[in-house]
Amino acid sequence: FGKQSVGKHVPVTSERKTSFFGRRTSGPGSLRNSQYGAFGTTEKIKEPRPLHDKTFIQQCIRQLSDFLTTYGYGPIVTVKSLQTPSVKDFVKIFSFIYEQFCPSYDLSGSKFEEEIPRIFKDLGYPFALSKSSMYTVGAPHMWPQIVAALVWLIDCYKLFTYMKEKPQSFDEEQILGETVDGILHNKLFLDYSIKCYDHFMKGKDSFEEFDAEIDSKLSDSDVFISLILINRLQFPSFCMKKDRLEQLRSLKSSLQADGKQYEAYIASLESLSSSLIQNTKSITEEQEAAAMEIEALKQENSRLVVICDNQKYSTADIEKLNSEIEEMKQTVNKLSKELEVEQRQLWNEELKYARGKEAIETELTEYHKLARKLKLIPTSAENSGDIDFEITFNPDAGPNCLFKYRTQIRAPLLNLINKTEEEIANATKRKIDLEDTLEQMEGQFFNINNAIFSSPSLFWYLLLRYQVVMQTTSEEKRKMDKNVQYLLELIFTHLETVEKYLTEQNIKIDREFNEFISQDPLMNLKEILDSYKKKMSTLYTSDT
Repeated sequence: FGKQSVGKHVPVTSERKTSFFGRRTSGPGSLRNSQYGAFGTTEKIKEPRPLHDKTFIQQCIRQLSDFLTTYGYGPIVTVKSLQTPSVKDFVKIFSFIYEQFCPSYDLSGSKFEEEIPRIFKDLGYPFALSKSSMYTVGAPHMWPQIVAALVWLIDCYKLFTYMKEKPQSFDEEQILGETVDGILHNKLFLDYSIKCYDHFMKGKDSFEEFDAEIDSKLSDSDVFISLILINRLQFPSFCMKKDRLEQLRSLKSSLQADGKQYEAYIASLESLSSSLIQNTKSITEEQEAAAMEIEALKQENSRLVVICDNQKYSTADIEKLNSEIEEMKQTVNKLSKELEVEQRQLWNEELKYARGKEAIETELTEYHKLARKLKLIPTSAENSGDIDFEITFNPDAGPNCLFKYRTQIRAPLLNLINKTEEEIANATKRKIDLEDTLEQMEGQFFNINNAIFSSPSLFWYLLLRYQVVMQTTSEEKRKMDKNVQYLLELIFTHLETVEKYLTEQNIKIDREFNEFISQDPLMNLKEILDSYKKKMSTLYTSDT
């Protein structure tokens, strides 16, 4: 609403600052009191909006809430709070919306029940608002009219903003019409309306100059009158047809959706038809191929009948050959099963051999690791004594591949153990000698102590000397005890570890060696291989 009552923007420096569009100064009988501006009439029009429709009112409330939220209205508003607002809230909302037109506007200095209806009237709102309605804006019978008026005011602001941001949208190139003459006349009438409205907003009442100008441009006055009548009737007819237009739009959308569904259905039917045609073709081809195959089978049957009639072998000979073939097949199957069993047994023997070999290699790895820790290998190690303690496992060398290491390694290990035991005995003897020396020194200390008590000066001298000697002796004793203790612990630990490991390894290697020698896996593998070769030769002989 309000498109015909909003003209070009008037500068804010105008003398009439009551509203954005200026204050009207003409009397009640002037054309400016018309519901439609300069070319309207004083006839009261019927309300075309469905104000009794709750859906329409809720839509208006949502538009109002969205506008207030978008443009930064201070208090928080929701659709629920706008269902029945108070008079104070209504005045704040109206002031906020109108300040978008005129930022310098202030409603606090005037009576809102008179000022708000007057502003709506000045802006060209086509429906009158009474003073009493301003006191009951939240009433159920009055709020639909008030919220519709506020939405109309918001539409005016949006139109004003659009005209200010994109004035080229109202140029002659943007005006659409049925014919070329219609476009020209609409442009002339719009220019005439804008000039008259600007002239009016400046407080002047004479429009003869503009009338003469448009009369000179229009070739026929009937065209001018028809344009005026069309403009007068355009707004109410648009309002009356708005709901009908919405219904037609919804019907159009529904029909378009149905059309798309029918198009999709037709496309699916076409695809189904094409698939059925393809299936029919494939079935026909299969039938033709089957007929050709039947014909070929008939010919083959005839050929076989001829061969059967002309063959030299009797039926009994053929049955005998068939029975022999069956026996041969059974023999082949039996030998194949035995071959599978032998292959499985061969595989198990190979797995057993591999596990035994892996266990021996693991034990040898642990033996070499401990030997390196004990500094027995390599030959240049500290405790090796130029003897090679490393064991190399070679199964291909035969059953005696590990026997030579028993004589090569065992005797040097026993000698090393005996040597270590002798070192332990020498260290123990040295410790006993040191303990005896300590007891003798304690006895001498006791004698010297008795002599010291007889002479005080000698006592203090010997006491100091004794302290120095005792400190030195204690330090040496402590170091010696520590070294001896460490040496003994190291020797005992080393001997226990070596003895335990060698005993276990000796027992384990002897047991595994005896088992390995007794089993002779190479002999078993050779036997299995010979059996496999015999069976294979038997199969080849039976096939030939």
